[in-house]
Amino acid sequence: MYQDRYLTCRDCGEEFLFSASEQNQNRSRDGYTRQNHQMYPAVCAACGKGTEVPFQPREDRPVYCRDCYRPAMSY
Repeated sequence: MYQDRYLTCRDCGEEFLFSASEQNQNRSRDGYTRQNHQMYPAVCAACGKGTEVPFQPREDRPVYCRDCYRPAMSY
């Protein structure tokens, strides 16, 4: 179900392994289970890449892919 993933730390910028077993353990903890949300297709306002978001996009609001969202929120 889960696969090992490399993530980047927001604080120090170092890459680290988020193992499949760690993902499974986090999901099984109380309060960490997520309901399945409907995903909606969108186009990133910054890079033009296709993405999916858990809300209905609106024409008057920009939508960002995962890669562009973090830098956009840092200012």
